Amino acid sequence: MADTIAETVDLLYTIDQEKLTPDQQIALGTALASLAQAERLEQINERLRGIHQVLNAWALKATVEGGR
Repeated sequence: MADTIAETVDLLYTIDQEKLTPDQQIALGTALASLAQAERLEQINERLRGIHQVLNAWALKATVEGGR
């Protein structure tokens, strides 16, 4: 997903904003804000995956040690 976000941001930054109507400029700004939010959510999701892996490892270790 991160590659798609980066590619879309690159594409949006190539747009010549001076040739856009005010409505198009607003839409572009909204699109950029939405992409920034999506990128932040992806970062949060990656951190949550890491936390999930740690918790799973702890649970597995507790199960193994509890069975001894």
